[in-house]
Amino acid sequence: MLVILPIISGVVLGAYRAKKRGGNTLDMLQYGAAYGIIFGLVGLAITIIAHRMLS
Repeated sequence: MLVILPIISGVVLGAYRAKKRGGNTLDMLQYGAAYGIIFGLVGLAITIIAHRMLS
């Protein structure tokens, strides 16, 4: 669950930032995908660290 929420928030934040900068639909999709991947990787790292500390 710690991976899904960062991905969704990254997509929303990326699309928002692209729209704020005056980007079109493809720009919003690209920013959303990039932010989603980055936030998802951070969430995955946090999940792995939490599981190792709790085990």
